[in-house]
Amino acid sequence: MHPRLAADLAELPALLEATRVQATGILGRLDEQPVVPPLRPPAPEPLPEEGAGLTAALEEFTRTWAPLFSASSGPRYLGFVTGGATPAALAGDWLTAAADQNPTSALDGAAPELERRTIDWLRDLFGLGSAHHGTFVSGATMSNTVGLAIAREWLGDRAGVSVAEEGASALGRVSVLSGSPHSSIAKGLSMLGLGRTALIPVPTVHDREAVDLAALEQALTQVDGPCVVVANAGTVNTVDFDDLRAIAALRERHDFWLHVDAAFGGFATLSPDHADLVAGLDAADSICIDLHKWLNVPYDSAVQFTRRPDLQVRVFQNAAAYLGPLGETPDHVHLTPENSRRLRALAAWFTLRAYGRAGHREIVQRNIACAHALGEAIKAIPGLRLLAPVRLNVVCFTLAEEPTAERLADLAAELAEDAFLTPTTYAGVPALRAAFSNWRTTRPDVDRITKALKDRLDTPS
Repeated sequence: MHPRLAADLAELPALLEATRVQATGILGRLDEQPVVPPLRPPAPEPLPEEGAGLTAALEEFTRTWAPLFSASSGPRYLGFVTGGATPAALAGDWLTAAADQNPTSALDGAAPELERRTIDWLRDLFGLGSAHHGTFVSGATMSNTVGLAIAREWLGDRAGVSVAEEGASALGRVSVLSGSPHSSIAKGLSMLGLGRTALIPVPTVHDREAVDLAALEQALTQVDGPCVVVANAGTVNTVDFDDLRAIAALRERHDFWLHVDAAFGGFATLSPDHADLVAGLDAADSICIDLHKWLNVPYDSAVQFTRRPDLQVRVFQNAAAYLGPLGETPDHVHLTPENSRRLRALAAWFTLRAYGRAGHREIVQRNIACAHALGEAIKAIPGLRLLAPVRLNVVCFTLAEEPTAERLADLAAELAEDAFLTPTTYAGVPALRAAFSNWRTTRPDVDRITKALKDRLDTPS
């Protein structure tokens, strides 16, 4: 064994304790450090021929790189839709690395079964019936892509071909209808060989991002043969929801696969006041839900559900003698593009076991309350205006006058010490959006962000 490896192995308990101290320090500084620090990376260095050992590497990281990381696990990182890691999820993630399991095969341990049982909990959490089968993937993009891949195979079934065997060209032109699709839908269609132009935009309700049902039915009548409908349960800009029950009912008259992108909007089911927004989710043929958003488990983690695991296996099965037969319960290697991956389920298992439905309901409800509080505050700040109602956990707003992309980028940069907000465009207007999904965020954080906004707008530029 290399002497550096041997030395670190001999001192591993002490080294892990030192790592724990550094990790605790990172978490302890979240409230004080800039949410987005200035980017001043160290000069590049060549790969060392002889390593310095874990102690020296830890010291260098702590000195040079850790201060440059954003506080993305903290309470005022409101960009994108980013959760943090609950204490239990963090513990689960550390143990995931320590155990270093590959849960895609059932040949060597209970990791795949733990994942299946965690999927059962998640299915219950989101109010899905037993017909839905799930598996872990890396994030919403992969979850949407897997759902679309199963839909592609369903379209092949309707056409009497197997796309998994013959390729996407056997389908010919495919139509995918959606009102306000996430960018990952077009990306997934590109990766699946269906093409970005397969995505056909459907008009939305006036002043909203929800699809217009009459326009959707009209579009369905114009499609030649079966197609795919991507419904949205929580749009990125304004967290708008399509009427899932009404869309599902259209299948009585039209032949389509219903995929629901509920990446973070699916968590509305935990709030009694908002659960009706996702009524009908169980009727979907495939569903995307992102866990490193509102479940507050570390990156990367999402789940993909479908009613057609048979088609899923047809797409993703991996044939090799060392994997064994498919059997009645296919291993996870046959369900997603990944042949190997970490045990993503463990962090989710830990946080669900530790805090249960009630604990995660409290996070969701608190985040929603914080979003509404910021929305009300913005209404009262001269120089700002809301662009859409606060429906769930995202606040979309802009400058009252001259809302150019440049001015909003400047405002976001000026806020970077206190909060991180991401730019967007809504109804043609450049804007900023604040997404609340971190388990640490409380009302004092909203008050601090409100004060920062007032201070920047009161200061002449």
